[in-house]
Amino acid sequence: MKIVPANINEHLAQAAFTSQSGIFDEIYSGNTIVNYKRERVRAHVLRYLPAGSSILELNSGTGEDALFFAQNGHKVHATDISTGMQRELKQKVQMCRMGARVSNELCSFTKLEQLSNKGPYDLIFSNFAGLNCTDELDKVLASFNDLLKPNGIITMVILPKFCLWETLLIFKGKFKTAFRRFFSRNGAKAHIEGTCFKCWYYNPSFIIKSLEDQFDVLSVEGLCTIVPPSYIEGFAEKHTAAYRFLKNKEDKLKSRWPWKYIGDYYIISLRKAELLNIEL
Repeated sequence: MKIVPANINEHLAQAAFTSQSGIFDEIYSGNTIVNYKRERVRAHVLRYLPAGSSILELNSGTGEDALFFAQNGHKVHATDISTGMQRELKQKVQMCRMGARVSNELCSFTKLEQLSNKGPYDLIFSNFAGLNCTDELDKVLASFNDLLKPNGIITMVILPKFCLWETLLIFKGKFKTAFRRFFSRNGAKAHIEGTCFKCWYYNPSFIIKSLEDQFDVLSVEGLCTIVPPSYIEGFAEKHTAAYRFLKNKEDKLKSRWPWKYIGDYYIISLRKAELLNIEL
């Protein structure tokens, strides 16, 4: 399927992630905290996902999550705007012989009406802040209802407007990083492999408000609230006892106030509300 970029920022993000696609797994697969984040997100999804579900994955990247869910008995339609990421995903699917369970499509989450495979799905899933790459998240969210089965679920991993760990970097003199979420109304700069694009931050209240007429909230969890973000490189490997302590604390407090709101990310799941048939 041919894709027409929604705007210049989307085109730049596509170019950035395509440039990184060939080394993406090499960069992140050995990162202890990245693996912790993946485990947390997957455990969250599996709490709500019925056996043998169909999943629409947005910003699927190289297919790590798509393959995980496929290997656990689900069918995944993995979408991404990056040609490089889609290429890596297809190679993995072939190597793992998962072609019967993982399909793919080059499509932006801002253009889901153009999907050739519209489902309907049991789950729409977006991991690791892909949806932060648009300033039109409200429009993206509005397109989900028609793609889901009755009682279908949405699970998204989003960057909020405040991160405790990030703000504490002020004490290390990293003022730009510490305050980047506070001054991001017009988008904060991100750069990958020499290409710059923008991202925006959204609190859970924005998601809930946007979907309140059609979806019920299942849960919100903070992610890397007490455990440091993965960009604080080597923390888990250098400070193993401290990492285990912080991980145990986060696992206990992840769904409590204020911890669920002040992480590097939050995981939010909502269920499509049942329509009441009222006879007049």
